[in-house]
Amino acid sequence: MLVSSVCGCLVATWLLWRARKQGDLQALAGFAIMMAIWCFGHVLLFHGYEQAGIYIILANPLMPTFFLHFAICFVSSDAEKEPMLDHLHQAVPWLYATSVAVVLQSWWVGAGDTINTLDTRSVFIFTDAGSWNLAYTVLIGILAHGVLLFGWRRHSGNKKRSILAMFGVGAWGLLLATSFVFPSFGISWFPYPMLLLPTYLLLLVYAVVRYKILSVNAFANRALLWVAMMLVILCLIAVISVISGRVGLQALADVPGWQLWLYSLLMLVTSALIYQPLNRLISRIIYPGAVLNEAVLDAWSSQLKEARDWQQLIAIGERSLSSQIRQDVDIKLETAEEHLSSSEGQGLALRVFRSHSGWHFLLLGWEDASPGMRLTAEVFGSLFSTSCGLLEHSLALAAAERKRLDEQHLVELGSLSAAMAHELRNPLNIIAMAAYETPPETRQHIQTQLQRADRLVSDMLVYSGGLELQISMTPLKTLIASVLAQAQLESVSYELNVDDAIELEADPQRLQQAFINLIDNAVAFLRGQSDGQLLIEAQVKANTETDIEGPAVVIQVHNNGPEIDRSLQGDSLFQPFVTKRAGGTGLGLAIVRRIVDAHGGLIQCHADTAWPVTFQLTLPLFQSDHLIQGDMRRVKNDIQGTGKH
Repeated sequence: MLVSSVCGCLVATWLLWRARKQGDLQALAGFAIMMAIWCFGHVLLFHGYEQAGIYIILANPLMPTFFLHFAICFVSSDAEKEPMLDHLHQAVPWLYATSVAVVLQSWWVGAGDTINTLDTRSVFIFTDAGSWNLAYTVLIGILAHGVLLFGWRRHSGNKKRSILAMFGVGAWGLLLATSFVFPSFGISWFPYPMLLLPTYLLLLVYAVVRYKILSVNAFANRALLWVAMMLVILCLIAVISVISGRVGLQALADVPGWQLWLYSLLMLVTSALIYQPLNRLISRIIYPGAVLNEAVLDAWSSQLKEARDWQQLIAIGERSLSSQIRQDVDIKLETAEEHLSSSEGQGLALRVFRSHSGWHFLLLGWEDASPGMRLTAEVFGSLFSTSCGLLEHSLALAAAERKRLDEQHLVELGSLSAAMAHELRNPLNIIAMAAYETPPETRQHIQTQLQRADRLVSDMLVYSGGLELQISMTPLKTLIASVLAQAQLESVSYELNVDDAIELEADPQRLQQAFINLIDNAVAFLRGQSDGQLLIEAQVKANTETDIEGPAVVIQVHNNGPEIDRSLQGDSLFQPFVTKRAGGTGLGLAIVRRIVDAHGGLIQCHADTAWPVTFQLTLPLFQSDHLIQGDMRRVKNDIQGTGKH
């Protein structure tokens, strides 16, 4: 009973510390306090303080009242409003007042008394006047469990499982409580169930908080391990006591069993106390220099989560690992495992790569490092690989969001362009009709500028509109030949070197628009040259010979016009409104790139061929090939875009 009282005080203190503003746990703490007081009343009886013990035990109606308060709060939380629960919650102060009145009435009428057991100790019993106290206590307990039963039917998940566990613990408590009514019925049995009374309160609290306070599960795990170890020791001592005398160990057989059990328990407690210090000491001997704990891992995780791109992730990773092992470490992201066969330089390196199964790491140059440093690097490498996966996912989500916003912007821009084209073409038509009355030279100049304005409006509509491809098998040579036949080449000579058998899956209308823009752009620079030449050739190549996946056709459009300014070479050449062409809109090459990108291809400008200017288009033969773009290529582009270490 004394152990139960101490356990009740400790549990109540812990609950009040963790409860804060949680009404259900505060009420449960009140139940634990009342149980501790009730047990202490029995202790007072055992030691001769009969009157004080009787008064304390007669206060037992407050114990189920606190439990009823807890049940109401526990069932009401996270549930829809129930009128019955609301009424009970409002009646809680009256329930406490009634319980106090019952306790005072029990003290007034002398509802309790004591009898002596066989060992002359005093044990509490109810008098005839105490039947009201006992009946009220049982009624409040039944009402509390009725509320829990109502909550079990209303709730689901962890709360429902907690209520079910509380019912199981309640049955266990009822079994233990039977020993306290033995004396009232004249039964002079030793109350063996009372020896397990401390377990009732602990199991009840654990059933409530195991899903609310996760840290209690670790404590329960250790406590259960201790109980299991003590049971094993008891069984082992029993076996030793039986067989030691028969095998000639009479001195051991003569030792009382309780002494053997006490010695074993002391060894168990000593082992538990010195386990953690010895474990840390041995770890430092085996892994010198490695100080890995929860604080270090949390710091690493928090720092790596701050990275917003690959370059920043690498910088944070190098700084964190280098500061931990006090040596410089080089971290490099790779997109394939075959790139990791050798290490650059002689220093410590951590190479992180992505495969189809996820992100992995490899330590290079750590052969001479201490075991502690290597252990630290392996733990950090695992955490860094996980961070790479999280960053990759985050960047993919950001890219998808940017794409969605870009598409939304294009839709808005397309609508605006269509409206603007409609509004612009009306005054342009009026200007064109009015120009017929002007002198011929002026009329020609106006018509030229009107054609340029109309071309600019048309190009803006094409560039700003969404590209929806109508894919079909397209003979390449026939398509390019039709474009050349309609082009105003004037004095420019051309040659078409394309095999008749080349066909590709493409949108012929869009592809025709791309070649019109390329050829028109070339002819604009070749006009006026006496030897202007244009060559268009194409070859089919395997997937290993191009920068796109699957078989592709490589089309090169050569011309011997003036070389492109170095300031325009590269990606800037295909940006909108970038042009050196007199009278150009600056949208022709930008439209070509949009069409090629929509087909999953690539367009590049080369100055390293036998021709001054070469535009190379790489288009997949089959559209299904360009759709299979793995994460490897995307990650590689992201890494290269942010700079390499």
